[in-house]
Amino acid sequence: MASVKNARLMRLIRHKRMRRKIEGTSLRPRLAVFRSLNNIYAQVIDDTLGVTLVAASSLDSEVKEGKDSRSKGNLSTVVGSILARRAKEKGIEKVVFDTGGYKYHGRVKAFAVAAREAGLEF
Repeated sequence: MASVKNARLMRLIRHKRMRRKIEGTSLRPRLAVFRSLNNIYAQVIDDTLGVTLVAASSLDSEVKEGKDSRSKGNLSTVVGSILARRAKEKGIEKVVFDTGGYKYHGRVKAFAVAAREAGLEF
């Protein structure tokens, strides 16, 4: 176990460890997730070119309508389906999932399940 107890720093350490193993290519770009206290952000990235191909967040106008009545978990599922739809429109079928150092649990898992159900393969 690490001697550092700071949760944010531990997440960054996990993210660096994960990023050594995964990389987004033009054939299979990386789906990166970031969650803040109130919002969730996701983007599909081609690491060889260093370009963001598709992005979605809970701050998008499509999601903002009725945001106050939804829980953060429900917002994550909406963002996941929107991102998957936008990726399919650009011809992206398969991605590599990058949890950003977060555990595959809660909002990150809800996002991933919704993206899979909407047609992304990872």
